[in-house]
Amino acid sequence: RISMPDIDMDFCQARRQEILDYVVEKYGRVNVAQIITFGKLLAKGVIRDVARVLDMPYSKADAMAKLIPDELGIDLKGSYEKEPKIKELLDSDPQAKRTWEYALALEGLNRNAGTHAAGVVISNEPLWQKTPLFKPTGLDTLATQYSGKYVEDVDLIKFDFLGLKTLTVIEEALQLVERRHGKRINFVEENIEDRKVYDYISTGETLGLFQIESAGMQDLAKKLKPDGFEDIIAMLALYRPGPMESGMLDDFVERKHGRQKITYAFPELEPILKPTYGVIVYQEQVMQIVQTIGGFSLGGADLVRRAMGKKIKEEMDKLQGEFADGAVKKGFDRQKAFDLFDLIVKFAGYGFNKSHSAAYAMVTFYTSYLKYYYPTEFMAAILTLEKNNTDKVVRYVDEVKRMGMKLLPPDINKSGLVFEARNIDGDEVVMFGMGALKGAGDIAINTMLEAREEGEFKDLSDFVSRIDSSKVNKRVIETLAKAGAFDSFGYSRKAILSQIDDIIDMAKKAGEAKKQAVNSLWGDDEEMTSVTLELTDMQEFEPMEVLEMEKESLGFYVSGHPLDKYREQLDGINYTLSSEIDDLADGSQAMFIGKIENITEKISKKGNKFGIANIMDLHGNIELMLFENRLKELEEDFDLTKPIAFKVKITKDGDFTRMNILKISNIKDAKKAKVKVEKEVKHVPEPVLPPLILSLNLMPDAKTVEELMCLVERHPGKRPLELHIKSKLADVIIESKLKVSDLIVEEAKEIGVYLEETLSIEA
Repeated sequence: RISMPDIDMDFCQARRQEILDYVVEKYGRVNVAQIITFGKLLAKGVIRDVARVLDMPYSKADAMAKLIPDELGIDLKGSYEKEPKIKELLDSDPQAKRTWEYALALEGLNRNAGTHAAGVVISNEPLWQKTPLFKPTGLDTLATQYSGKYVEDVDLIKFDFLGLKTLTVIEEALQLVERRHGKRINFVEENIEDRKVYDYISTGETLGLFQIESAGMQDLAKKLKPDGFEDIIAMLALYRPGPMESGMLDDFVERKHGRQKITYAFPELEPILKPTYGVIVYQEQVMQIVQTIGGFSLGGADLVRRAMGKKIKEEMDKLQGEFADGAVKKGFDRQKAFDLFDLIVKFAGYGFNKSHSAAYAMVTFYTSYLKYYYPTEFMAAILTLEKNNTDKVVRYVDEVKRMGMKLLPPDINKSGLVFEARNIDGDEVVMFGMGALKGAGDIAINTMLEAREEGEFKDLSDFVSRIDSSKVNKRVIETLAKAGAFDSFGYSRKAILSQIDDIIDMAKKAGEAKKQAVNSLWGDDEEMTSVTLELTDMQEFEPMEVLEMEKESLGFYVSGHPLDKYREQLDGINYTLSSEIDDLADGSQAMFIGKIENITEKISKKGNKFGIANIMDLHGNIELMLFENRLKELEEDFDLTKPIAFKVKITKDGDFTRMNILKISNIKDAKKAKVKVEKEVKHVPEPVLPPLILSLNLMPDAKTVEELMCLVERHPGKRPLELHIKSKLADVIIESKLKVSDLIVEEAKEIGVYLEETLSIEA
């Protein structure tokens, strides 16, 4: 290629900082820098900023900013034309009008500087010889003053060091395999054409496998039946809207299985297109074709690739003439060359970079290999990495059970911090890690694990005697009991929870005894520091109560599900699970079946009654809006203690999914319903950027939360946002589905929220 490349590299998320440290050590601190990014004064943000400078009350400024429509890329002028209330406000309020006029003048200007989450430049000489630099506030690193698109102009290559969660899953699984089986798998030594692995992929049981776990990919795996690595590369390249709509994917499948004839415009194309059954799938194939037939140089072929991506007609016509001229010089027929170029243009617009697809296909193979040969370890690893994503965990828990493995709740004597793979009485078992407990906190969990290093806890009395009650408090012990972590001690959960105050008193007495023993001649005497706890055992809670406790303490049901007794009745119904909503295409229909947990009734601005129904299904919860007629229908015609079927139409607007109810029915009638379900075709996703963790020292009040949400709205980006709330009671990390840019950090400081985990390059 003629232009400088961008180099994207994916690493295990947990070890990404090591790569940054290595680069600095290898090339020198003044030869490595992060890349500046600029936050702009966009529609809502510029209104808020100007309002603050003009001393407009916060509530008034907030209301004004909220009049800007939630539409990607909309500006103030477009907002004024779309939202009539803005004109009404400006005509009636001089302060609002003044704010608007200043905002119009400032909109689009740079507001503040930040650093790119993953971008780094590396030079063979001090960077100040090529670009102005600055030192970002709070970071021990340098950054360029030229943004990403300009660093190439000064002969700098941009590297993106990205964290890929799947690589961390693989590493966790490899460690579990090594601990359990005494062998360290080296994928370099494994057969990448292992037929058993590809036969397994062909079953469509691909949940958890990198890039091929969606419902659409599961269907494709069953249709294509890949039998080698090249097929996986092609799967990832072809499962995109363009190739599917053009028929390329169908042609590929049909030709692979011999149901469609493979033809080549010229015999010379066979070596290039044979791996893809005559279908032009990759950009590299386009470049090889124009070299082989049209006589283009390597650099010229790359220019053709880039031109086809831009689809500029004048440029394409010029290149077609050059291609035909070159083909004639090499002895090919001019008209056939013209026709071939037209074919290339048709498919090249959908062409995917093979090297990108091949790199991802390698990770797909690794995950497939582990799931086939070491299923328990693989599922334990993936649950560990996804433990805070309830939607995904529910799907993986179901997969564990479908694969014939048992899932056991945490055990105070057997569980580590993460999910573990075990064999208990001949059964393959995935055991919960203590780190999955909700609200227990790292300090309490580590305290218990450290105490257990001296030996397993013999019983509840021994546990109470040995733990530090100042760190393992009443709430933690309640969480452990509800999750079933004390079940092996022989007491029912009800007995422990009913007598929790006695347990806490004993823990405090044990703590006092330890303090007194420190100064005693018999300080090392176990009898002085141990306590005897006598509990009255009780009959266990009802099964439904146990399930609810599991959900409260672990985030989901483990030993069963409240809807399990209805599973047989659901057979034969084309229903969709709540965890699959993101896979549904815009305009598609779906059938959700679940039990209504509650309905919140409200009154609209027009005075009409409506309700928001919270519905629990086998994988989680969804919310549906019920207009007055639907509310009445539910109350009069249905038993709300039993599952109900909701046929809905899906409407998508960016990341937002709206579900409009078409029909409500009972399970029996749902079997007769026809539902047109269409899965959304997604591009091969970009690697996940590391999360941006913001820290608060106390539980935030409503005003802080509101201000933080305004900042999130102002600084959309690609980094997942996490909040770390620190208090005397516990440290809590809250994962969100919100994505922000690094530019949020500086403004967050103004409301007492600070960056906890920097991605700076430290010397």
